[in-house]
Amino acid sequence: MMKKAMFILNPSAGKERASEYREQVEETLASMGYEVDTRETEKAKDATHFAAEACEKKYDFVVAMGGDGTINEAVSGIAEQEHQPLFSLIPLGTVNDFARALGISLDPPEAIEALKTGYEKRVDIAKVGEHFFMNILAIGDIAESTYDVDPEQKTKLGALAYFIEGVKAITADTETYFEIEHDHGTWSGEAKLVLVALTNSVGGFEKLAPEALTDDGLLHLYIVKNAALPAFLRIATSVLRGKLEEDPAVEAVHTTKVSIKTNEPMSCNIDGDEGCTTPFMIEVLPQHIRALIPPDDAGE
Repeated sequence: MMKKAMFILNPSAGKERASEYREQVEETLASMGYEVDTRETEKAKDATHFAAEACEKKYDFVVAMGGDGTINEAVSGIAEQEHQPLFSLIPLGTVNDFARALGISLDPPEAIEALKTGYEKRVDIAKVGEHFFMNILAIGDIAESTYDVDPEQKTKLGALAYFIEGVKAITADTETYFEIEHDHGTWSGEAKLVLVALTNSVGGFEKLAPEALTDDGLLHLYIVKNAALPAFLRIATSVLRGKLEEDPAVEAVHTTKVSIKTNEPMSCNIDGDEGCTTPFMIEVLPQHIRALIPPDDAGE
């Protein structure tokens, strides 16, 4: 019996470069002994339905090609399924956090070639309500302001576009009262931004949570307390230097679950897209996904 692989691609990802790489992926998978079933996404949640179908049909491998949104959808389709195929991705987005965290090349041809020599590693994902995420959940005016970054600006500026919007939001006077429960107790107070990170790469900043490993079974919670602009700029520098945890305006907690309530309902940003509204509970699903990753970080 031939092994079966489903290749899910978002044809509009990466400045429409997906079609250029389609053939290379199909040929690579065929050379690895897979019968390839290629699916193109047309609308939101297509990748989730395709990936879920691959699980139902007991496919051996699912490869998703697109930006963080497409990758998130594909992983959501595999999460909590009885049969889980091996999973890998070819990044075509502006930020590609999950690829960075897994050590997958941001150069598509290189990432495709690396499928041949990859090895399996189980990685964590997180669940919040009916959503799953692989990188980050953010709540606060900054998180909400990132929805206003138009796609074109996002493509041109990437992580920087989020940052610019973030600075605008931080200078606004709104404050949100949070009540946050975690493994070690409760934190309550006013905060500008609450981040729950799973991996070390957030918005393309690979040092946001430097101690976050993709398989440590932990959520890394950062509460950015109400900070004036000079403090925010200091925090931003801390992010770039990988020292966020040491910043006096930041509370950092490592936990397996987090419950978040706010004085007014706030929507959160999950892996760059709008997610659910507070209150909610986030839990880690440790070593839940069978990821195929390049051999380069085999020693880690």
